[in-house]
Amino acid sequence: MIQRLRIVTLNIHKGLSHFNRRMVIHDLRDGLRDLDPDLVFLQEVQGLNQRFAMRFAAHPEEPQHAFLAGDKWQHCYGQNAVYDHGHHGNAILSRFGFVSFENEDISDHRYESRGLLHSVVAVPGWRRNLHCVCVHLSLHEKGRARQIEAISGRLEELASRDLPIIIAGDFNDWRHRASSILERRLGMTEVSLARFGRAARTFPAMMPLLQLDRIYVRGFKVVHSQVHRGKPWSRLSDHLAVSAELERV
Repeated sequence: MIQRLRIVTLNIHKGLSHFNRRMVIHDLRDGLRDLDPDLVFLQEVQGLNQRFAMRFAAHPEEPQHAFLAGDKWQHCYGQNAVYDHGHHGNAILSRFGFVSFENEDISDHRYESRGLLHSVVAVPGWRRNLHCVCVHLSLHEKGRARQIEAISGRLEELASRDLPIIIAGDFNDWRHRASSILERRLGMTEVSLARFGRAARTFPAMMPLLQLDRIYVRGFKVVHSQVHRGKPWSRLSDHLAVSAELERV
């Protein structure tokens, strides 16, 4: 029976380097494979971009989540922002099989398209399936508050049944309001707070000052957590990747 999971979350900035100068999706795939996680939570994933295909010779023909997954992980994608030349959203890559997944629109207003990608994963040997939620929340505080309430409302019944839950993504929560709400309503723990007593700084990647990217867990002991600073990660996005090793309790 699998007792430990390795988790990674990253806003991939549509596969572009910090200042949008280079397509770095190939390097990003190599970086993720080096970390060898069981589950990957990705934000700003380009499902389709016809302009990228013309601008960057290195742009893969398949959607970015499928390219990153390759034959190593299974994948699901939630389309959020749609425009004339394509669309982007959140994605989850999993070493284990998906039982189901659903993308819920939690946009607070029409100028920001945000989604909650909720997947159910069957981990071999576990009696209960794992619920994984990937989010990218609003830039506006009132919008984030409403979105965190929406997340809590969706998961409260699952938490009451003591099911294992992971919520990860770009919370845009520089005032760190989400942790107290998710702890109170869902009994969740943020991995950096659990290990170090403070949230990890992840943005901007070259000189991280803001604590935007998080992994919240329920039903796990946090064995290890890390922000992946320096090369190559500081060149692969405008955010840094956060990873955690979790032990089922």
